Amino acid sequence: MNHPQHASNTIDVFVINDVSKNTCINYPQHDSKAVDVLVVDDTPENIRLLSIMLSKKGYHVRKAINGKMGLTAVQAHLPDLILLDITMPDIDGYEVCQRLKANPKTSDVPVIFLSALGDSLDKVKAFNVGGADYITKPFQIEEILARVNHQLALRKAEQEIRQLNAQLEDRVKERTQQLASANAKLLKLALCDPLTGLANRFSFMERLEQALHQAKNDVECQFAILFLDCDRFKIVNDSLGHLVGDELLQAIADRLQQLLKPSDTLARLGGDEFAMLLTHIAGIDSATQLADRMLNTFSQPFSIRQQQVFISASIGIALSSSEYEQPEHLLRDADTAMYHAKASGRAQYQIFEPTMHTAALQQLLLETDLRRAINQQEFVIHYQPIVALKTGKIAGLEALVRWQHPTRGLVSPAAFIPIAEETRLINQIGNWVLRTACHQLSFWQKRGFVDPTFSISVNLSACQFAQVDLVEQIIQILAETQLNPHCLKLEITESAIMDNPEAAAVILEQLRQHQIQLSMDDFGTGYSSLNYLQSFPMDNLKIDRSFVQCLDETQDSLGLVPVIKMIAKTMNMKVIAEGIETTQQLIQLKALNCDFGQGYLFSKPLEAEEIITLLASPVNWRY
Repeated sequence: MNHPQHASNTIDVFVINDVSKNTCINYPQHDSKAVDVLVVDDTPENIRLLSIMLSKKGYHVRKAINGKMGLTAVQAHLPDLILLDITMPDIDGYEVCQRLKANPKTSDVPVIFLSALGDSLDKVKAFNVGGADYITKPFQIEEILARVNHQLALRKAEQEIRQLNAQLEDRVKERTQQLASANAKLLKLALCDPLTGLANRFSFMERLEQALHQAKNDVECQFAILFLDCDRFKIVNDSLGHLVGDELLQAIADRLQQLLKPSDTLARLGGDEFAMLLTHIAGIDSATQLADRMLNTFSQPFSIRQQQVFISASIGIALSSSEYEQPEHLLRDADTAMYHAKASGRAQYQIFEPTMHTAALQQLLLETDLRRAINQQEFVIHYQPIVALKTGKIAGLEALVRWQHPTRGLVSPAAFIPIAEETRLINQIGNWVLRTACHQLSFWQKRGFVDPTFSISVNLSACQFAQVDLVEQIIQILAETQLNPHCLKLEITESAIMDNPEAAAVILEQLRQHQIQLSMDDFGTGYSSLNYLQSFPMDNLKIDRSFVQCLDETQDSLGLVPVIKMIAKTMNMKVIAEGIETTQQLIQLKALNCDFGQGYLFSKPLEAEEIITLLASPVNWRY
């Protein structure tokens, strides 16, 4: 064994790793003032990384090979902190921790677990056996250092308190002062956000409760809550790193603090969320004026590490009233208003209204029902005919999903599709729609209800289009249903494509290579960039119903429809006009040589059985 000497200010780190049977244990000499950190991990790569990391920070690293040796090392020299892996070949981390906590000599040593086990039950077990913290692998170096330093700081504070208590009989007055100072530090840790120094959530809620109690006793006393959330803060972390993100949060806290009065409270609730309590205000105008100043200050860039960072914020405002009984409800309503601000375009504020809470509850219930609906298969598909305008015959169908709710009846897609997209449930729903529609068309073709060139159009949401295995899913469904790929038309909106134009062009080209037809849906309502349009291999452009509904008997009503038709002709694309409701609209579209049309003039969306009847009827819309 090696016994190197350490300077008095050296931090001694003991690393346990099950590297091989021939690995030895190093027991360096310890200075009486040295801080000893014991690290237990059975992965060689982790040992190497931790050794390098801790050595660079001034720690001295010792090594061992298993849990038993770790227990031996603890007895040889009591560490101040232990980094402990859970899964090891002889004694796992849980048992090591239990043995340490059962021994009065080692029970006070804080243990930080390091593990690849990310299940909540594993974390609960780690804390139940006495763990002070839990870090999930793969770990971030900054997180390891921060949590080690934090636990060492806490342990040092605890040791100081114990030492002061031992001297209490001889230095009562001095001990009282020192204890008060220590308690103040611990109180600050409990009530302050460690990153910004602002009040934390617990402290904020205490002050909010006091304000609510005061307002109950004095009807003239009004206050307001402002809930601020940075817009797209994740991009800063992902692009510039978490350290820059932390510095940005500190800079935001400083700016916000400068806008408040001494009697107001600013808190960081967590992440990039801040809350402000404005007391003794005259009315809602005081809150909105402050919100305007906050939005204005966010319009100026933040200088972080010699670079300018621009970020906006959304703010929700809740005003006190006699109806509030719990401080949590006020904060909840301000949070709800903030989400309405985000939904309205970000970089703005919204004042809470009771209808927002009602809408939030309804949305929550609808989301719950939606998850059940997927499991219970409550969705049905209605099909709307697409008519070839030259012949007046049905050339294809568009598959439109409907939700047959057990108590509400048919739920409009406008009511549940946005929620499905927000929760990513749209991927499951969309996959089901695509598979069911392809099965249905294949069945009709085999029974002779439609000819082999008859097509089915299916919408792809932006969420679906972002799936990395989208093409594989579609090809699998076509193979499963034995449907000719040329009979499938996928309708994709401009916005879905423009989220990532380069990736979209690759996906669209792959779909075209499999002979699948592509339609740009709602053309003219989004970006409508002709430059990008040339990059996308589209077969059809769908004219949005908003343009079609403007058509009447005058030439001036044509609007952009002739332009869209000309663009499609130039790029060798077919044009499908949707939302046709009158004969006059049909006549004008035919005069413009539009290829296909759909709308209530021909038929509303029908169930599969009704479609068979319609296909068998001698209906012809040739005018």
